[in-house]
Parts: sequence; structure tokens; C-alpha cells
Amino acid sequence: MMSRSEHLFSNQEALIEALSQSILANLQKAIDEKGKASLLVSGGSTPKPLFEKLRKALFDWDKVTVGLCDERWVDTSQEESNEHFVKKYLLQEEAAKAHFIGMYCKDTDIYMAQKVCTQKMKEILSPFDVLILGMGTDAHTASLFPENIKLEEAFDLKNENFCITIEPTTAPYTRMSLTLHAILSAKHIYLHFEGKEKIAVYEEAIGGEDIYTMPIRSVLNQEIKEIEVFYR
Repeated sequence: MMSRSEHLFSNQEALIEALSQSILANLQKAIDEKGKASLLVSGGSTPKPLFEKLRKALFDWDKVTVGLCDERWVDTSQEESNEHFVKKYLLQEEAAKAHFIGMYCKDTDIYMAQKVCTQKMKEILSPFDVLILGMGTDAHTASLFPENIKLEEAFDLKNENFCITIEPTTAPYTRMSLTLHAILSAKHIYLHFEGKEKIAVYEEAIGGEDIYTMPIRSVLNQEIKEIEVFYR
């Protein structure tokens, strides 16, 4: 099994400093190698301090294209939109120079948009250089929720679609999510979470095998890519 690099911190400031420096170093490697880099990020409350740190970095942000790991299918003007969140907290200050490719397609049915999103991801963002995942207390990651009817398709590594529509039964809004195939295609994958409750979820996840009850296991317990886990 591929190793997980675990980085446990006692305080948020130290975690954010170390994680942001690691992310920037890997983005810089990509820029040095090919003149550009792609960064895929997640929503939720956890990444906000990370975004506020990254956006201040003196960096070649104009050579970085930012995308999403998942999106709620709501207009991007709404607070619930991950695109709205990323533009508000990450794509500011120095990072305002970065390019952004969203998932949401206005006036497009989400099931039709699945193909459009996959095409955009492959043509503009792929290969993914850095991808940052979060984890819910229910062990979901991106918008891959436990026991969802679409998980078998989402976990199928032979499924070449990068995006999949998800109707969560335990959370609001229809979603667009990266598939496991897309996530594991990234060169550098980070998992970032904070809090005792999530630490307990993480410890349960790495100790078991059922990926349908705990979708984060599909990323943590696989043999394809190393995952760097930053947590406190």
C-alpha cells in the first residue's frame, strides 16, 4: 500500500504555514517544468485560513489555473457556491492574478453538464499538479457521500469521466464532483482537516476497508498515489 505522509500539528498557524509552503513548492515545480500549474481546491469552512494565507504569497499566480474538486449546483453569486467561496477567499490580493475554471454551467442541466465539466477539466486543468481535499464528519470527500447510489460509478477507475453528478441524501443541493479516477490523477494530493471529531473519523477510516460507508477511504487506502495528510 502506498504510504500516507502524516503531518500532525498542535496549532492552526503552524499547520497553515507548513501546508501553504508545501503547496507553493509543488506549484513552483510544475511551473519550472512546464511553465504553468493547476491547483484544485475544496469548499467548506476548513480551507478559509489556508486560502487567506496563500493569497498573500508573492508568487507567479498568473501561471496558475485554479479549479474545484466539487460544486453545489447553485448560481455562483450564492454563498453556498464553492466558486463564490474560492473567489471571495483565495482569488484576492496576490492570487487575484490566477486563472479560474469553474464547474457550474449556468442554464445547463447538471446531467448534461457532467460531460462539459469533464471536457473542461481534461483540456484546461489536467494534468492536475496540486489537489487539496477536505473531509466531512460523515467521511465524505469532494461530493462523494456515504452510501450514495452513484458511488460505484464514481469509484470505478476505468471510468474516464473526471466529473460525476451526485444527489446527496444527507446534504442539501445537487452536486458535481470529481471522480476517484480524476482525484488520483493528480500529481500531489493533500488531505486537510481539523478538529478532534474529524481526527476520530480519520482514524476509523484508515483502519477499515468499506469505501461505500466511508468514501474518504477510497483516497486514503489505495496503492496508486501517496496522500499527504495535514491535520490538527
